[in-house]
Amino acid sequence: MAKSSRRLPIIGWREWTTLPALSGTPIKAKIDTGARTSALHAFALELTTDTAGVTTAAFEVHPLQRSSAHSSSVQLPVIDFRTVRSSNGTSETRPVVQTTARIGEHEWTIDLTLTSRDEMGFRMLLGRAAVRRRFLVDPSRSYQQGKKP
Repeated sequence: MAKSSRRLPIIGWREWTTLPALSGTPIKAKIDTGARTSALHAFALELTTDTAGVTTAAFEVHPLQRSSAHSSSVQLPVIDFRTVRSSNGTSETRPVVQTTARIGEHEWTIDLTLTSRDEMGFRMLLGRAAVRRRFLVDPSRSYQQGKKP
């Protein structure tokens, strides 16, 4: 087994995550290594396709659970559509956008599916593709990269 030449930072099962292009307000994200792709709760999601065939997602982000404070309107190009099986077993085809994520001092680009997470406890899931080779996950801990900024 090859050893990594660098030590990976440790994150807990939940972390404050900022999506600078979407909202300056941190979002409490659940780190979900069982989910391949990350997901964000998108309010008022509308997809439009222009004459060149480019699809754009227009939506609102409400970063704080059970609150519309600090909401922002966002428009991003859709880079893909993925069929995702949710935790309740149903499949849904979701638009995928790309954006920058930040946890603590660490910043990188992630793919993010847009969906309704109204019934879920977290507005955002950070899937294994986003954390692979960047972090070690300690499922017994929370907020290892700092409390709410």
